[in-house]
Amino acid sequence: MKTLFNFTTAAAALLFASAAHSQAPAPLKVGFMLPATGTFASLGNNIESGFKLFVQEQGGKLGGREIQYFKVDDESDPSKATDNVNKLIKRDQVDVLVGTVHSGVALAMAKAAKESNTLLIVPNAGADAITGPMCGPNIVRSSFSNWQPGYSTGVVMAQKGYKRAMTITWNYAAGNETVKGFAEAFEKGGGKVMKDLTLPFPNVEFQALLTEIAAQKPDAVFAFFAGGGAVKFVKDYAAAGLNKSIPLYGSGFLTDGTLEAQGSAAQGIFTTLHYADNLDTPRNNAFRKSYALTYKANADVYAVQGYDAAQILAAGLNAVKGDFSKRDAMTTAMRKVVVDSPRGKFTISPAGNPVQDMFLRQATGNYNEFRSVAVKALADPARGCKL
Repeated sequence: MKTLFNFTTAAAALLFASAAHSQAPAPLKVGFMLPATGTFASLGNNIESGFKLFVQEQGGKLGGREIQYFKVDDESDPSKATDNVNKLIKRDQVDVLVGTVHSGVALAMAKAAKESNTLLIVPNAGADAITGPMCGPNIVRSSFSNWQPGYSTGVVMAQKGYKRAMTITWNYAAGNETVKGFAEAFEKGGGKVMKDLTLPFPNVEFQALLTEIAAQKPDAVFAFFAGGGAVKFVKDYAAAGLNKSIPLYGSGFLTDGTLEAQGSAAQGIFTTLHYADNLDTPRNNAFRKSYALTYKANADVYAVQGYDAAQILAAGLNAVKGDFSKRDAMTTAMRKVVVDSPRGKFTISPAGNPVQDMFLRQATGNYNEFRSVAVKALADPARGCKL
């Protein structure tokens, strides 16, 4: 009799466990569309690493949901963007898109996300239109708008008393919009942009443009480059001797994730961005330690943006207890969250962009060191956004 009781008890427990397992929600499908090759490959890798680190810290789940990852290399090529994003939306049927670095690719992603009503979290690309005319409740950014670092550098350079500046960048959305933000603040502060210099993306033949800078003799230069292009530009600028006579400033991406490769050429360069490597806060110190232990590498702004993309997603999922069908409540919660970021706490604007402090940093050794707050709680103007 006792044996029969034990058997039926065990059988009941097995049935209960089986029923509970069958009721467990399916994994949430997260699709990474990031560069895995080309000049921005390391940026994409660090974004993915930051995102996965936060998920790992939550025990591998967000809002009680297991996370299943899908990946597409976007190649930083806008002409392939629509086909690539549809691999994730239509083929893999992901619940959430995370991407990307290149603004031109991100614009195509945002268009596809709006058309399919897929949730999109942008962990880098700052294309102003994403939180401007293309804004939508299903699109949120964990990084910045191109306008923000450009504008904050313009504020700093005007305050330093520079009157005549030249700008240089790739002729694509990120570069043009960053320069436009810079000019807005610099000229508001009493400066004048003498000339905007551009070259096609991802061209790195800078010599003719550097010769023009030397001939024009501006008080200072503002540059936007990132990744491998930023490495070569900073080295070429120093090799031409311009760093000795014409101070070089930039959006923080000029020196973020690139300092080791730039070496002595980058030392002393001032940039503005929403993150500095040596922010001495418990949150940043813990993040950097965790990242270093996990990946045997130093975190950078790209890792922070990936980490915060996961934090924003978690805020939405927690609010609906993992029930992804409650999309309206989820996306509302994602906009109401105060993100406890390694960069410092920030909020999300109604248009879906971080409202955040912009820091003045200086390249010192292999770190972009904090010098001051350039602009407090800077909000992108979200021009053209209609929600």
